[in-house]
Amino acid sequence: MTRKSHGFRIKTRGKLTKDVRTRGKVPVSRILQEFDVGDSVHIILEPSIHKGMPFPRFHGKTGKVVGKRGSAYLLSIMDGNKEKIIISRPEHMKKQVF
Repeated sequence: MTRKSHGFRIKTRGKLTKDVRTRGKVPVSRILQEFDVGDSVHIILEPSIHKGMPFPRFHGKTGKVVGKRGSAYLLSIMDGNKEKIIISRPEHMKKQVF
């Protein structure tokens, strides 16, 4: 008996949900946060804002800011052995604290 495929996004649904108590609008400070080139940032997807959201595969990854493009940032991330450039808006990023 074969099972019907539900597509590649079926494995990512848990990443795009929030706790009931944290659901709703994002604080404006999170949208307006600024990053400098060279900063290390974590990619944490914000499900309530779809614009500028990186691909769900990169949720939880850490990368470096290498540039800015409009209001979005260019992030350099290692994906396996390959370096990739990801475009993300600031509401999907969190500065790494050492």
